[in-house]
Amino acid sequence: MNVLLIIVSLAFAGFTAFAFTKAGMHKLQTPAAKLLEAGWGWVAKAPKGTTKFIGLAELLGGLGVILAPLAVTVFNFDWALIWGVLAGAGLTLVMVLANIVHIARKEIKYTYKNGVMLLVVSLVTTILLAFYPTV
Repeated sequence: MNVLLIIVSLAFAGFTAFAFTKAGMHKLQTPAAKLLEAGWGWVAKAPKGTTKFIGLAELLGGLGVILAPLAVTVFNFDWALIWGVLAGAGLTLVMVLANIVHIARKEIKYTYKNGVMLLVVSLVTTILLAFYPTV
């Protein structure tokens, strides 16, 4: 195994896990009224529970992109690989949908941030697929 590729993969996964776990916990713990006060206008028009669902998806995805490669690398749990890839793909989908919402609402400053996170998540997913082929 290429040690440098493992380190790079885990670094990307670690950054992504930290960012999405933090974002997910924030959405899960903060009441909708506080999010609205903070300028999250999309929360008012989203169906009830959407913010919590997004927070849960981000939390689980964030944990998945770091725990799966660690399980494969450290404990040789090859079955965990697909869960890391699925977590990365799920986070990519969340970010694509977030970009669509922010563009539709003309919130370009949020779209830029989401675009960067989308790139990072796509890289993590690609690295995991390349480093641990599933087929």
